[in-house]
Amino acid sequence: MSAGHILAIDQGTTSTRAMLFSVAGHCDIVAQQDLQQHYPADGWVEHDPEEIWQAVVNVCRQVLAQAAQKGIQVAGIGITNQRETTVVWDRTTSEPVYNAIVWQDRRTADLCDELRRAGHEEQVTMATGLLLDPYFSATKLRWILDQVPGARQRAEAGELAFGTIDSYLLWRLTGGRVHATDVTNASRTMLYNIHQLQWDTPLLELLQLPASLLPQVKECAADFGTTDPELFGTVLPIGGVAGDQQAAAIGQGCIDAGMIKSTYGTGCFMLLNTGKEACRSQHRLLTTIACRINGETSYALEGSIFVAGAAIQWLRDGLKLIRNTKDIEELVASLPSNRGVYMVPAFTGLGAPHWDPHARGAIFGLTRDTGIPEIARATLESVGYQTVDLMTAMKKDVAAVSWTLRVDGGMAANDWFLQFLADVLDMPVERPDNTETTALGAAWLAAVQFGLLPSLAAAAKHWRCAARFTPKIDATSRAELLRGWQNAVLRVASERE
Repeated sequence: MSAGHILAIDQGTTSTRAMLFSVAGHCDIVAQQDLQQHYPADGWVEHDPEEIWQAVVNVCRQVLAQAAQKGIQVAGIGITNQRETTVVWDRTTSEPVYNAIVWQDRRTADLCDELRRAGHEEQVTMATGLLLDPYFSATKLRWILDQVPGARQRAEAGELAFGTIDSYLLWRLTGGRVHATDVTNASRTMLYNIHQLQWDTPLLELLQLPASLLPQVKECAADFGTTDPELFGTVLPIGGVAGDQQAAAIGQGCIDAGMIKSTYGTGCFMLLNTGKEACRSQHRLLTTIACRINGETSYALEGSIFVAGAAIQWLRDGLKLIRNTKDIEELVASLPSNRGVYMVPAFTGLGAPHWDPHARGAIFGLTRDTGIPEIARATLESVGYQTVDLMTAMKKDVAAVSWTLRVDGGMAANDWFLQFLADVLDMPVERPDNTETTALGAAWLAAVQFGLLPSLAAAAKHWRCAARFTPKIDATSRAELLRGWQNAVLRVASERE
């Protein structure tokens, strides 16, 4: 069992990585390539699909070459990806008809407002568990068909294919032989009925989208085909696919109802496993598929924060207030308090539970004494406050919530941030010994498909806690901090319905 290793492809918002995992979850080899962001207009975010594809090939070749040098056998591939990001490509040439429209993109906010005013949000939520928001793939796909010359006609003629990034990569990896996705990615398109486990015909009709565009939907651990032998000099089976947040939950061992994790990458995404029950939120959270394996579906409640680590990158690259993201921990720890400064990072609107695509970011409480440390601290704290908003909503929706939060992602390396998180949440926060849980989850799914692991429960036994943070502030101090945050959020809220 220990002889097989899994190559995990982790195609994220800001970078593409290939990682080689043992079945026990140890990462032996890593290769990474940064991904350029394109901002053609206010609220628009795009990626070049060809750049993504070339990066995937490059990092996989690097890892496979090192594995060969070390004599490590690679059993196959698992894929995890930035969700909701939308690609449409030509079935004959594999060329995209437009850039990938990224999950953060807000260009279809007006269309979502129009559909909401027409009374269609209930239809969307009943079928998909989602809200009418430009975050999801459906309106992005509609925009491409409407705005790219000839795209709708070609789509209706069956010449084009649609997919989230996983589908696009599967297509390219298999030489155009496989047009598929998994249930977790399908559940984020706003076109997939999560109860009937099929594409929703009424929603396709509502949004005027041809069904011929859509990929086949499979379980998370399944036969997704094999790689084109010309790519890597060998044929590798692809056995696991999951959207990044569901993959992270698997990598965190959150496979039982009530377990909860939060990933701090470009954005922040909290998933609460609700087991076999598709719990409908009464507090504007999302109901989504957590995993489907061996014919059994588990569901989750999810809260999505659009800007987390991206705010730290903004301090570094936009404002140039810090040289390295690692510098921020020492910088903020030098302050005894936030000195009344609050930052709301609504660069592309506010996510759950506010769902305000028209809100924009702001910093409040500035005085003549405010400096870089205060702004940096307010930025870090904003991610903690947004997490509180999500947790508060989840506890109102589901009584049986674990009283421990498992965290991962780049920001989870920051001890100051995790202590602040425990303080404002008033609950323990645990960091695993391996914080690359997103790629690990994809690897474990593939390992189950290849028979290297008997189940995800067996995989979860490999999870280990490396650090635990418990609350240290009193209730009065916590309430005062949260009142300041709530006031700041109210001040950036848009007046549009």
